[in-house]
Amino acid sequence: MGMLQGKVAVVTGGTRGIGLAIVKAFLQEGASVALFGSRKETVDKALAALKEENAAYPVIGLSPDLGNYAEIESAMQEVKAKFGKIDILANNAGVSAREPIYEYDPAAFDKVINLNVNSVFYCSKAVAPIMKAQGGGSIINTSSMVSLYGQPSGCSYPASKFAVNGLTKSLARELGKDNIRVNAVLPGVTRTDMVAALPQAMVERIAATIPLGRVGEPEEVANAFVFLASDKASYITGALLSVDGATEV
Repeated sequence: MGMLQGKVAVVTGGTRGIGLAIVKAFLQEGASVALFGSRKETVDKALAALKEENAAYPVIGLSPDLGNYAEIESAMQEVKAKFGKIDILANNAGVSAREPIYEYDPAAFDKVINLNVNSVFYCSKAVAPIMKAQGGGSIINTSSMVSLYGQPSGCSYPASKFAVNGLTKSLARELGKDNIRVNAVLPGVTRTDMVAALPQAMVERIAATIPLGRVGEPEEVANAFVFLASDKASYITGALLSVDGATEV
């Protein structure tokens, strides 16, 4: 019996990297999952890979525009119609940034803020009434260790994740009376496609600054989501859970 047996989850940014690892972990723990991706092609590719792993996985995919509240609301209703409820929302979709402020196009800054912050609000707003009506649920937001420490360029990214922390804390206080728990996971350097593309020497230099001596794996971040989504975390809300090997900055 899995930790999420019988539960229904929505995972945004679920087509690759940490998001896909979350989808897999939820499925392996017994949940039915709707993964959201930015494009139908990437959604279909992720679904095909999951079905190849296990044809019986109860998983569907949708590609609503996360900058459009009406599309998100419609997609959440579609998930509810398919699976009957929504117990878990993993707000994982996001984009990073590396531009120095001297060269930073304000429109590019706005794009990061709009996706990383607005989508968390939109998805949470769309799912909260569903969770309230069924007696509760769990919302888990993907933040980042840079939300605590900042980073030397691409200021929109840590700013957006700092805002995600604020939404997490505030929604935990607001939705507690409805038995909806809201937490965030703060990954450190994780072996996603972006890290895999770095030269090995650079990865080793990064790992040397981490007390555990290595970068994290997507599955290790996903395990934190499983725990926070499960009934094992029934008295945890408003938490910012770092999964970064105690990275030193």
